[in-house]
Amino acid sequence: MSSSSSSSAAAPPVEKPSAVFSIGINGLTSVVLSQPGGYSAEVLLYGGQVISWKNKRGDELLFISKKAVFEPHNPIRGGIPICFPTFINNGSTEQLGFARLRYWEVDTSIDLTTSSDKASIDLILRPTNDDLLKCPNQFEFRLRVILEPNGDLKMNSHISNLNSDGKPFTFLFSYHTYFYVSEIREVGVEGLEKVDYLDYLQNKKRCTEQAEAITFDSEVDRVYLNTPDIISITDRELKRTFTIRKSSSLPDIVVWNPWEEKAREMTDLDTIEYREMVCVEAAAVGSEITLKAGDEWTGTHHLSVCPWTLGKGC
Repeated sequence: MSSSSSSSAAAPPVEKPSAVFSIGINGLTSVVLSQPGGYSAEVLLYGGQVISWKNKRGDELLFISKKAVFEPHNPIRGGIPICFPTFINNGSTEQLGFARLRYWEVDTSIDLTTSSDKASIDLILRPTNDDLLKCPNQFEFRLRVILEPNGDLKMNSHISNLNSDGKPFTFLFSYHTYFYVSEIREVGVEGLEKVDYLDYLQNKKRCTEQAEAITFDSEVDRVYLNTPDIISITDRELKRTFTIRKSSSLPDIVVWNPWEEKAREMTDLDTIEYREMVCVEAAAVGSEITLKAGDEWTGTHHLSVCPWTLGKGC
């Protein structure tokens, strides 16, 4: 499955919002959300991962690598992996977490389509015995993915600390979103001017962003701290703008592109595919989230796409 071409056919028209189970690559089950305007999104039960988001013309808006591995126990390169429960261990960050490597349950207590105008799916993740060896915390993670009538994509995460011993639960979190772009050099990320960031290519050196729009001519790996809640990604060649609207519980934005040398080292990314993607992630990674026993954390992000307008989001 690949998003390297934006000429894929539009989904067959539907008369009302729908959510339909589908069997895909290697027998992995997904739910396809559709709207009458031709919009669609696909959510894998493996990883609770959105692997497709299309506009009414059938153009793919998320990047999936041609070399992505759709097999159990492997992360899938692209779409929107959920990075949880990432945590700090002996001063270093444990990368990405296991939520993206687990099968999520469908919440059968909620209809697949939950209203007259929204197509949605509700999923639940609970830790396995093996997970508890890595992260000894009882929790429940409820995820709702919504495809709006106008094609916007919304993800709501609710994480509850169920530790019976009263122990707090501490973690980091991000929606690791891979946006499909025409050419990385034609992309600008707007809304982060004057925001402090940690540069992971310089041993987490703290810097302040000076540019009105972040552009790309080499590898970028940064965590922007305490950012505005609205961020835009412009693609000048495709003449479209993505907008991220996030809850204040996701204070940070991660901006990442591996560039050519790092891409060569990645077995699940084609050498030139770094040119077709940019990761801009709503996240809580600058400082840890701590839940007391019985407490719940909620993190929401809302993705829109519209014709490109200089300096303005959707």
